Amino acid sequence: MSNSEEWRPGSFTKNFSWGPTGNGLIELHKTLRLGFGTEVADVPRDLFRQRVSEAGRPDYIPINFFLFNRTSAGIDYVVADELVFQALTARHSARFDKLALFAFNFSYAGRWARSRQEQRRPALWAYHYVRDRIEQEFRWDTSQINADDIEAFVTAEPRYKAQGARKLATNLNYLYRVGRIREFATGRVERWWVDALFLALDRLIEDRKLDGAAPADGQLPGILSQSGFGDIAGKRSLEKDLATRHLARLYAECGARERFSEAHVRERTALKVPDLEWYIANDPRPRGAVHPTNPNILKSIPRACAMLATYAGFEVIDPEELETFDAEDFVRRHTQAAIERLRAEHVRPTMSAEELMKMTRDQ
Repeated sequence: MSNSEEWRPGSFTKNFSWGPTGNGLIELHKTLRLGFGTEVADVPRDLFRQRVSEAGRPDYIPINFFLFNRTSAGIDYVVADELVFQALTARHSARFDKLALFAFNFSYAGRWARSRQEQRRPALWAYHYVRDRIEQEFRWDTSQINADDIEAFVTAEPRYKAQGARKLATNLNYLYRVGRIREFATGRVERWWVDALFLALDRLIEDRKLDGAAPADGQLPGILSQSGFGDIAGKRSLEKDLATRHLARLYAECGARERFSEAHVRERTALKVPDLEWYIANDPRPRGAVHPTNPNILKSIPRACAMLATYAGFEVIDPEELETFDAEDFVRRHTQAAIERLRAEHVRPTMSAEELMKMTRDQ
C-alpha cells in the first residue's frame, strides 16, 4: 500500500446495533435480504437504502463497508456478488459471518456519486491490522486481539487520519468477536474460505473495471495473490494453495460475476459444451461443486452453472446433499467406485475401500 493513502474511519464509528454476541452478523444478513429483495442482481443504491430505511435499519455501514458499489449510465448501483448470493440463497450461519467479516477486512467498496477517494478502500486500517499484526506478528494467535492493541496499532500509523481511535478500536474488536475471527486460524480449506475466494475475485475484477482494466481469466490467480487475499483469509497452507488453482478455474468457467445471470450461463454452456443438450432443474436452489481431489473444496453455485462446473472438473451434487455434505462419505463412495472400475478391468485390488481410507487418514 502507498504511503499516500489515508485511513479514515468514516461512519464505522457509528452504532450499527449488531445485537448480542450470539447473534453473529445476522442483522447484516437481514439487511442484505431487505436491500436486494429476492433476486441476485445489482440494485440501485437509492432503492437499496430506501428498502432498508423503511424497515428501520441503518444502511451506511452495509453499503459503505461490506458491499461493492458502481455507477452505470449515471445511476449508482450496489453490486450483487458472492456475499449477496450467500445471503439470499442460504440461512444465516457462522459461515456467512466469516464471509462477511472477510469482505469487511478485504475492504473493496467501489465508487458512487460524491464518494471520496478513500471510500474506495474504506477499512484499510482493518486490512492492515489483519495482515500486518494478526498474520505477520501474531501468526494467527487470535488470543492477542483486543481493543487496546487495535487502538495502539492505528494510532501509531501516520496514514490514520482521525482525532481518536478508541471508538473504532472497540467497534472493530466487537466485530471480530461476532464475526468469529478466531475461526480463521486454520490452514484447512473450509466452505467460508472457498466462498471468500470467489468474493475476492468478484471485488477485484469489479474494482479493476472502475479503471477500465478487466483482467483475463488466466490472470485471476495472480491478482488474487497480489491482493493480499492469502494474508487475511486465515492461516496459509499447501492445501489452500492447491485449492486456489481449482477454484480459480471453476470461477472462470462459470462466468465470473456473470454466473448469476442464467441467460449468460446458458450462452456460455452452449459455447463450452456444445455437444450437451441444455438442461436446468426446476429446483431453484444452488448446487454444490466438489473437487474429486479434495472434498473440502466444496462450492455452492447457481443451479444454471452445473454443466460448466462439470466441465471445470468438479462433481455436482444436489441441494439436499449440499446441505448435509459428508466429506468422508464422499471419499468412501469415490474410493469404492474406483475399486469397482479396477475389478471391471480384471485388476484385483489388494485393499478394500475402508483400508485405503484408514491408510489415508493415518498419514
